Amino acid sequence: MHTKLPNILVVDDSKAILIVMKAIFNELEMSQTTTTCLNPVKALEKVKADINYFDAIFTDLNMPEMDGMELIRNLGEIGYCGAIVIISEMDPKIISLAADLAKQHNVHLIGNLSKPVQLNQVNTLLTKIAQLNSHTLVKERPITKEKLINALKNNEITPYYQPKININTNQIQSVEVLARIVSSKDERVILPSRFISLAEQCDLINDITFTLFEKACGDIKQLKEQLGTNLKLSFNLSPCQLDDLNSPNKLLQLLQKHDVLPSDVVLEITEQHALSSYTQLETLNRLRIFGFGISLDDFGTGFTNINQLKQLPFTEVKIDRSFISHIETDKFSQVVVSSLINMTTQEQLELVAEGVERPEELAYLKHYQTNLAIQGFLFSCPKAKAEFISWAQHWIKTAAKTKNS
Repeated sequence: MHTKLPNILVVDDSKAILIVMKAIFNELEMSQTTTTCLNPVKALEKVKADINYFDAIFTDLNMPEMDGMELIRNLGEIGYCGAIVIISEMDPKIISLAADLAKQHNVHLIGNLSKPVQLNQVNTLLTKIAQLNSHTLVKERPITKEKLINALKNNEITPYYQPKININTNQIQSVEVLARIVSSKDERVILPSRFISLAEQCDLINDITFTLFEKACGDIKQLKEQLGTNLKLSFNLSPCQLDDLNSPNKLLQLLQKHDVLPSDVVLEITEQHALSSYTQLETLNRLRIFGFGISLDDFGTGFTNINQLKQLPFTEVKIDRSFISHIETDKFSQVVVSSLINMTTQEQLELVAEGVERPEELAYLKHYQTNLAIQGFLFSCPKAKAEFISWAQHWIKTAAKTKNS
């Protein structure tokens, strides 16, 4: 497993703030990877010199010569892909507008630090930075193209299942189908981070998707018998697959082969890349016309703003785990999630919180008193079919006892 400390740039016209930030990053043993800058214009020049060097930029809002919002806009214009954190006390309306503007500028605003800055605040944001980077940085060496082709030939693409649980009823609302390669020789499991990007590059992503569809559709009857007839299956669809206008017909044929209705299926499309081409939008619309549910996955890591959500034919939105992590203490995430809950309630969209790993996060999300679905390791990691069914049966029994007690 390859890990590295993130490279951080702190931009603030206050020497006192920079001294505090230096001290905090020194305490976190990150002094060697932290750069500070009093002047936002010079900071922008540093970023332009190597646009991929800094993993995150912490910036003040109120600065002479170039303020924080102008710096953020410029970062978007040059294609900066790292995380951005605002160092400023902001009221909820400013946070909400700043987050929306950041998306329009194609940058990743992930939080704010209120002054005086505290070490625990910075530590929480570093977790979010790592989570954002996990979408774009390879943590383990990818497998070879030859190994991927052999996995397809040897029928080693295997569906793993992870539940989405209704926060109010504790019922399993739907199940996400996730791809794994399971070796036919030693049953070693290879995670998708090591082969999905490769499959996209080598034009093999359809082979993986259709294999996964074929196997999971074969499992759905047994899953419904154990978990309930209203169960839906969610599949990930790569944005590049939307460029194929015939992909809805191909998916429909696979479902018909197994007597599965499109209404039983939700297609999750990652938000990392903006949906912009007419081909992608036409494919998206055709999938909805056929009756598939469409989910916007990883909301918060890409560039879809709330107004766009109202215009595109999504049926579900999944809040990225970077906005769920430590939400009980993160005001920025609380405002973003509250805005999203209000919008999805008005538009009658399903809403899923991804990456719930701590009881404190679950307790905070419950206070919204909405039909939110929860997904994360706090409940279950992705499991192979037999193990998942065993887990689900136990969960259903436990939930029934809790309801009746």
